[in-house]
Amino acid sequence: MNLLLRADASITIGTGHVMRCLALAQAWQDAGGRAAFAMAEATPAIQARLSAESCEVVSISHAAGMTEDAGQTIALAGERESDWIVVDGYQFTADYQRALKAAGFKVLFLDDYGHAQHYFADLVLNQNASASADSYLHKEAQSRLLLGPKYCLLRREFAGWGRWQRDVSAVCHRGLVMMGGSDPENLTARVIEALALARLDGLETTVVIGGSNPHFVMLQELAAKSGQKIRVQSDILNMAEPMAEADVAISAAGSTCWELCLMGLPALLVDVADNQTEVARELDRRGCAIRVGDRSVSAQTIADQLKRLVGSHELRQSLSQHSRELVDGNGAVRVVSVLRGNEVLRLRRARVDDMHLLWEWANDPDVRAASFSSARIPWETHVAWFTEKLGLDVKVTPEKPRPEEKPGRKRSLILIAENENATPLGQIRFDVRQDGEWEVDVSVDQSMRRRGMASQIIRLGVQTLVKEGGNVRVHAFVKAENVASVKAFERASFMRMRTDSETGRSRDAVHLIYPGHSQLGH
Repeated sequence: MNLLLRADASITIGTGHVMRCLALAQAWQDAGGRAAFAMAEATPAIQARLSAESCEVVSISHAAGMTEDAGQTIALAGERESDWIVVDGYQFTADYQRALKAAGFKVLFLDDYGHAQHYFADLVLNQNASASADSYLHKEAQSRLLLGPKYCLLRREFAGWGRWQRDVSAVCHRGLVMMGGSDPENLTARVIEALALARLDGLETTVVIGGSNPHFVMLQELAAKSGQKIRVQSDILNMAEPMAEADVAISAAGSTCWELCLMGLPALLVDVADNQTEVARELDRRGCAIRVGDRSVSAQTIADQLKRLVGSHELRQSLSQHSRELVDGNGAVRVVSVLRGNEVLRLRRARVDDMHLLWEWANDPDVRAASFSSARIPWETHVAWFTEKLGLDVKVTPEKPRPEEKPGRKRSLILIAENENATPLGQIRFDVRQDGEWEVDVSVDQSMRRRGMASQIIRLGVQTLVKEGGNVRVHAFVKAENVASVKAFERASFMRMRTDSETGRSRDAVHLIYPGHSQLGH
């Protein structure tokens, strides 16, 4: 399935529209689809990032939002046999939506404050906490609204962090500054000035700017003269890690807000654009962050609010808790499920009555072919294996074995993936290794394959394991020729280590690791 995303990025308009579209594109890829971007404006840094994410970038040669733009987008969608066109940007009007719909395409329209006079799109997505149906009274009857942080589009780098628990330190050691991908008014310089005024000598601050920011050298010089421990970094690809390391943040009130909420990072927000004001106010009202003002806010005001935040452990604990309650990190998966008409997955622990189903799945011809031991598994062998994994006693009757739970430490976690109707769709199993780390096995019901479900199950399974076991390190071994499974693990944030022959495995294995986050805590 193919997705065409129409969004632009420049120093003037920023990179937020494209970056949240990238989050959607990644989730679409994780579900087995292909994604391409149609762009009238793009900075070199954004083009490089999209290329690195295996997203094709196609140039739109007409002014954004104009009739000619719509015509060229329609032509591109037709050439790529796109299943959906995603549109994100304030220059795209009701007429633009109507043109795409008239051409026969399904349209997802990303919105922030109801700027279009009428909505013709099949889906209208507003991920803001203040999103309300009242902003979309003028829409087609078939237009469906996806409203609120439940649908926040977070990039793949944040997968697996939904269950991570932040330790809100009594003393702040590390700060983080993020004023947007391009920061056209160079508000980052004002924040560095505020850090100098605050004189928090125990605070080491990382200032992150986007690759589209032209002020890198000047900001480095300003940081060096500040008298504070400040380092400036450009175009970091994995923002989850510095957010996990930080104790406090100062940020623009754009899409980064939802990343901060997921990570439970106490933050000061500056609405650097008019469309961010309501976002910052609503997060302040909900106790998820502190709004310090708009782009006219003074360095002294930022400094005063930062000292207040750093000085109150109780305030930081409260902000962290409320923000984590608002965002769970699964928004992009939910949106893709709606686009594809797929089931929304949830995991539950395996029960005794799953034993026969797991046996059938294990003996599926494709599953056996993908296993390192391809022989069919006898029922008696499966019963003994299953009861040992779940810590059960087996009582044999003339009819069939009847397992009963016995006390003792379970060495495995077996989870069943279900849809909202409780129909089993697949399984994932984690076994404790001799070194105390984990090894994973996953399989999907035959009827649900080739839909990208395996990577979703892996991601949700790791989240569950992290919730129950804290910081974890998980190993996966896949036959080298099983390219689809290797990609499924990589899409779920596993890293390929090497190809080697493992003891007890008859074929070469690709070794992948989910590294855990133990190195990021305080």
